[in-house]
Amino acid sequence: MQVAWGPGEERGFSASRVSAAALGAVPPPMLVLVGVISVQVGAAFAKQLFSVAGASGVVTLRLVFAALILLAVFRPALRMDWPTLRVVIGYGAVLAGMNMCIYQAFERIPLGAAVTIEFLGPLTVALFGSHRKLDVVWALLAGTGVFLLSRVEGGLDWTGVAFALAAGACWAGYILLGAKLGSRTSGTSGLALAMGFGALVAIPIGAVDSGPALLNPTVLIVGLLVALMSSVVPYTLELEALRRMPPRVFGILMSTEPAVAALAGLVVLGELLTGWQWLAICCVVIASVGSVATTRRTPEDSDPPAN
Repeated sequence: MQVAWGPGEERGFSASRVSAAALGAVPPPMLVLVGVISVQVGAAFAKQLFSVAGASGVVTLRLVFAALILLAVFRPALRMDWPTLRVVIGYGAVLAGMNMCIYQAFERIPLGAAVTIEFLGPLTVALFGSHRKLDVVWALLAGTGVFLLSRVEGGLDWTGVAFALAAGACWAGYILLGAKLGSRTSGTSGLALAMGFGALVAIPIGAVDSGPALLNPTVLIVGLLVALMSSVVPYTLELEALRRMPPRVFGILMSTEPAVAALAGLVVLGELLTGWQWLAICCVVIASVGSVATTRRTPEDSDPPAN
């Protein structure tokens, strides 16, 4: 039995349709790229708050505000069967874990390096189980990139690297559970519920780590901004883009995230990367683009019909 959604679901989809209509004139690739930039610039702003509220506190604010916004817009009913509830809980848990781990990595290593290492998660999912020789090339290229990141002069904080790897593992789980969530829930309602559960997981951690700093008005305002830039805006743009473009193209555009993260770190935070570190990031980006671009074409990859 599928989840039973209430009247609020219809109101949520009305809001979604209004949003889609407003974005309809924007080319789908531009929506994806704007979403990627929004995520990484939001992360750069979040990092500026770490000295005040701590990484865990900032993640907590991001998840709480994002959950409140998504739940207010989509208003999903809470009545569902146990198998669906388990998927929602699991999805929310990996969502919280992914954000907690990557923000801990941001606190210790540059933004571009952290996102590049984290990107091994989705890349591993894409390559896992493949028997094509070409995919071995992409895997070796990605591994070379991470090796270069860890071996450059000065090196990286290994605790930060470990957190980035953990975030990548959570990202892999996020992708795998996302398919199950999509098959058991409608629209964005499953995401809203999972985000709410993820916020509940994060609140005690953030409260212990940051305490009263979470109630600082400046921290709350920036936390809301981070939630909008790193969660609400990109999710909205990506969902709209996926309705109007092949998944293959979407995956290639998303592969630019490590490079965009490095640029955001440079512009917003002044994080300078060496030439070897930029080469390492390029290796992972090329491996990801190559993996997606050379994947055997499926019916789902065909161009969507014109609206």
